[in-house]
Amino acid sequence: MDCINFARSGRRSLAAPLRTAGLAMGLLMVDCAVFCPLPGALAAVLANSTPPVLAFADKQLDSTLGKAYQAALDNLLNLNCIPADLKKYNRTGLLTGNPPRLIRAGGDYQDPWTRDAAVNSWNAASLLGPEQARNTLWAVCERLPDGRFIIQRDNQWWDKLIWVTAAWNHYLTTGDRGFLADAFATAGESLAEMQGTRFDTEFGLFQGPSHLADGIAGYPAPFDDPKGSSSFILDHPGADRMMTLSANVIAYHALRCAGRMAAALNQAAPVGTAWNRQADALKAAINRHFWLPEKGTYAYLIHGAGVLRGKPAEFQEATGISLAILFGIPEVEQERRLIKNTKLTPFGIPLVEPDFPRYRADQPSRHGRIIWPMAQGYWATALARTGNLVPFQMEVEALAGMVRNSGWNFREIYHPATGQPDGGWQCGIHWGSCSHQTWSATAFIRMIHYGLLGMTFEPDGIRFSPALPGGWGPVELAGIPYRAMELQVRLAGRGRRIVKAVLDGAPDVPPFVPAGLTGRHCLAITLGE
Repeated sequence: MDCINFARSGRRSLAAPLRTAGLAMGLLMVDCAVFCPLPGALAAVLANSTPPVLAFADKQLDSTLGKAYQAALDNLLNLNCIPADLKKYNRTGLLTGNPPRLIRAGGDYQDPWTRDAAVNSWNAASLLGPEQARNTLWAVCERLPDGRFIIQRDNQWWDKLIWVTAAWNHYLTTGDRGFLADAFATAGESLAEMQGTRFDTEFGLFQGPSHLADGIAGYPAPFDDPKGSSSFILDHPGADRMMTLSANVIAYHALRCAGRMAAALNQAAPVGTAWNRQADALKAAINRHFWLPEKGTYAYLIHGAGVLRGKPAEFQEATGISLAILFGIPEVEQERRLIKNTKLTPFGIPLVEPDFPRYRADQPSRHGRIIWPMAQGYWATALARTGNLVPFQMEVEALAGMVRNSGWNFREIYHPATGQPDGGWQCGIHWGSCSHQTWSATAFIRMIHYGLLGMTFEPDGIRFSPALPGGWGPVELAGIPYRAMELQVRLAGRGRRIVKAVLDGAPDVPPFVPAGLTGRHCLAITLGE
């Protein structure tokens, strides 16, 4: 196969700036031809490279999953990548580019927001648009008068620590040690502030609402949303003291990432040890207070105020259980039971299950039993990583189908019974489902990169642990930008057991691509059950 023009013909572009392609004949081959080195032309080739192309041998899959992937790239790299207002977003002085560009939250949300900036960078942007991701991460931070950096202070403190996970991932993806040094300092300041202001010492847990739900529609009694009341969760008594599963799982991983940052920067051993000890204590507290042994799942939240203080709300929180699995909170048997007992809808995992009594099937809660693709992305990845290929396949195909039926528009929220865009109900009002939501698009990219291909970024390269459902192979993702190289990854067979891995024609190698390679490279993996 031509080493420059693989997978570059066939499918017409979705948008002028985004060149896409169809299935190359060579996809049906198991092994890759050796890719020729391009030392003299490398800089020019990589500078002019096109976005990745996902191609399936099966034409129907190619027209749904393949096209959904290209639509997601268009959303991230074109529609929602915008010039940065330096007066508003360069409060750290760290934005770069001419002009600097960043990733907004969506077509109807012009700001990046802390949570969105982190989620989109972690899901996809740090790999596919590293400078834009870096700018976006710094756009939601600020420089204090004494020169220290901190994640921006606002009235949604509980969603800020996901930034630390995204920052660590950005370093793993790019190898940018200058970024890592500043990110480590920022993480330390932000974690210390959270521990000093939002930590419940009695329970050993962080206070704060759910990772995704800033609206009152996402919470059970005694929180309520009578018509005309405020939709913002913190406007309701006691909400600031609740302790949710997702907020604590995210805080746990932020502490763990701080420890890893310290090690990567060769900090004195006690520095990293302190962060890791705090992470260990938080993990124990999560399993002690949230795990429901009789139900084999985690509670949604622990009430923090009033007569219900300390009582769990026994609802299923999609973001919480998904991130708990991805971050290694449950033990093996807990994880097995958790996945087995998770309730789904025909169009994927709902944000909260079951819905609250004040809502109905035809009027679902905006932050309750309804489909948020961002949560689907977490859940699908957790399923792939644990070998649950049938439900993984269902989540990916469900999201691709909903996006196809929306005119290839990644909407914010979908109805759990119809799969149609639906913003749900809150405060007696039927809300809209916003268009071109960035984290919905990057959630699909996450499903492909972290789920199907099983990418795990490490300081010295990418490890692959694919999850290939039956009937999906062979499949390839070509044109993956990674540091100073461009990758093509091919999968054949089915399942998760790696039968053979071939890198640039060399057989019997680990499914690993070293970070120091340059030019174009191809990894072919054959899988078996």
